[in-house]
Amino acid sequence: MNPKRAGVMALFYPDFQEETRLLLILRKAYEGVHSNQIGFPGGKVEEFDKDLKDTALRETHEEVGVHPNEIEVIKELSEIYIPPSNFMVQPYLGIYHRPKPFLIQESEVEALVEVYLRDFLDDSNHIEETLSTSYAKNIHVPAYKLNGYTVWGATAMMMSEIKELLKQVL
Repeated sequence: MNPKRAGVMALFYPDFQEETRLLLILRKAYEGVHSNQIGFPGGKVEEFDKDLKDTALRETHEEVGVHPNEIEVIKELSEIYIPPSNFMVQPYLGIYHRPKPFLIQESEVEALVEVYLRDFLDDSNHIEETLSTSYAKNIHVPAYKLNGYTVWGATAMMMSEIKELLKQVL
């Protein structure tokens, strides 16, 4: 199937009240399978990227304004294949220690979704929901309900891995 490659960054950071948050983005509406969905900052590999971590860092900088030098990459997570768009995605877990205000790339990012760590870890926010998309109707999916948004699909799968890793150390 020769999938396209992408790198994304699950970025944790302290807000100005010193509470830990996880950064998600709401994608712009466009003609495509991931239109108006919640995801992590990131995107497809460009020929000048030296590796997938470089892709994730570059795309995070482009989409939310965090310079790669300001992100401490903690861990490479499990790679995931996304059939509807034929992408193989490599997620990374990172920390932004001294956040400045984020600067969104308005052509790709509709809004930031800044999730409190406590809400992310709260099992009551892990739900099941029936959704319809451009490629499937009435599908029953595991998801997260965070900040009023339903986070599902590959992003929810990546978040479940992160949640399990955090449970091991918290």
